[in-house]
Amino acid sequence: MDSIQLLHWILFLPLGAAAFSALFLRRLGSFAAWFSTATAFTIATLALVLLIRTDNTISWHIELAKFGNVSLGFGYLIDANARLMLFVVSFVAAWIHLFSVGYMQEDNARGRFFAGLSIFMFSILGIVIADNLLMTFIFWELVGFSSYMLIAHYFDKDFAAAASKKAFITNRVGDLGFILGIALCLNLYGTLNFADLAAVAPIKGAVPIAVGLLLMCGFLGKSAQFPLHVWLTDAMAGPTPVSALIHAATMVAAGVYFMARVSFLLAPEVLQWIAISGAGMAALAGLCALAQTDIKKSLAYSTLAHLGIMGCALGLGHPELAVLHMAMHAFFKATLFLGAGSVIHGCHHEQDMLKMGGLLKKMPLTAATFIAATLSNCALPFFAGWYSKDAIIEASWNDEKFIVFSFLAIAAFATCLYSGRMIRLVFLGTANSEDASHAHESPWTMTLPISILGLGYSIAAGFGAHYLLPASALQIINEPLHEMAFHLTAPATLVGLFALTFGLLGSLKFYGLIPGRDSLQTLSPRTYHLLEHRWMDNLYQWFIDNVVRRISEFIAFIDLLLINGVAVRWIVGGFTAALGHLTGALFHRGQARGYALWITIGSLLLIWFLLAR
Repeated sequence: MDSIQLLHWILFLPLGAAAFSALFLRRLGSFAAWFSTATAFTIATLALVLLIRTDNTISWHIELAKFGNVSLGFGYLIDANARLMLFVVSFVAAWIHLFSVGYMQEDNARGRFFAGLSIFMFSILGIVIADNLLMTFIFWELVGFSSYMLIAHYFDKDFAAAASKKAFITNRVGDLGFILGIALCLNLYGTLNFADLAAVAPIKGAVPIAVGLLLMCGFLGKSAQFPLHVWLTDAMAGPTPVSALIHAATMVAAGVYFMARVSFLLAPEVLQWIAISGAGMAALAGLCALAQTDIKKSLAYSTLAHLGIMGCALGLGHPELAVLHMAMHAFFKATLFLGAGSVIHGCHHEQDMLKMGGLLKKMPLTAATFIAATLSNCALPFFAGWYSKDAIIEASWNDEKFIVFSFLAIAAFATCLYSGRMIRLVFLGTANSEDASHAHESPWTMTLPISILGLGYSIAAGFGAHYLLPASALQIINEPLHEMAFHLTAPATLVGLFALTFGLLGSLKFYGLIPGRDSLQTLSPRTYHLLEHRWMDNLYQWFIDNVVRRISEFIAFIDLLLINGVAVRWIVGGFTAALGHLTGALFHRGQARGYALWITIGSLLLIWFLLAR
């Protein structure tokens, strides 16, 4: 089987699984779960074969339509970043599928859930392998639909329905700018293929700022970056496997991957904005995680922070580092979300961290995997997260982006703070509720995935990072990645050691001061409220209530007055009524002689028309 056939199978297997599950397995939840899981592991195996077999760029394209000189088609473009992303997405998704078998065991809508996972897999894999902007946009919208469907799995609950609508609408705002950027690219360069754009764009001169800004809108929406970040934390209303798959490992990373794909279309001004806003988002989200008691929402803010770090890498001009951190982040953040799911399952669906505690003895395997992934999240040297995260911090210093470096340093310290807080509140101390005191370890279908992803890839994936990283990325740091820890004068190393020492260890001590309570909320309620308050949500609500609503009411008034009143009733309606009255007066008089006269005149006109030809 050649590489193109492998790609066909990788892309269309989940679509077939989704169709089969939706049509025939809606009421056979257990069979649907294992069928979808087997499909996911098959895809992961094929992706691994592709990763091992080829190291060259794979390109395949078929033209579907042509309008003048513009060709629209379907095709694949697999480079080093695409191969890595393809494997990470399929591999992590396969283990999340297995975890879902145990987590969703008592759910009556398992058939619908696993069909949704499969259609999401089809959508995200389409983005990874697409060779043109139009194909990317189509799969981009399918990802948005899949996300909406999975977040609203518990659609009978108001908060889940509201969260799914919020995610869908917020992403549509970003997608509007995205499609305008695609149209502008087509107008400027006459093509939508990535390879052709990369060849044509430099010849045309400097890429306009508008192109990068519009394409960036899609990244802001999908990757939940400022100011379109408000949907991600609410999306935790979906099942925990959905949070792990969509909002930690794959969907939110699609925006980062796409920006790396089209990095040659981003003007320096756009890159500068992405770097500063991404670093600022990382710092802010890391601090906001300190004011969350819901374990999944705390992890959601952690995801926002790491997405900001990836965006910062893009803005610094190092897309290969962004893709590398995206891969490392997928392993340890998926483990954290699945570990949170295991904790929630073991605590009888309790999500409040203040009602947990003492779970290290009750759930030792879950605790070990969660702590391992947390240390990777904190960039402990030689763990997976350290290889990519510290490289980005080092890149900001070497590029003399000191504002960006400062924000990233705050983000690194905040990461250790909220990570230590989670470990202290969830696993250490004593049980703070009846549910926590009766907690139990999860079944093997849940513990095996978090063991593989946590004890395996969250730790060991970093050892292969040096071989996955392109040579161009090594030029941005003073020393090779696996030697950086021994250079204590490296700024990234200093930041990391400070964060681990005073952040992680300090938070373990600080959050143990008041058992069963949040120490920050108790000792400094104003600071806690400042971090907890949803400032952007309130701003959007004010804008909708005071600006959008009034504009809508004015447009509705114009519609009723001019269009419905003047145009429809007076002009169109009045003219039609007048014409009807005139024709009725002339033709429909109820007199046989009149009807005979008009029939004769009509017949003569018809004969004249036929003879004239």
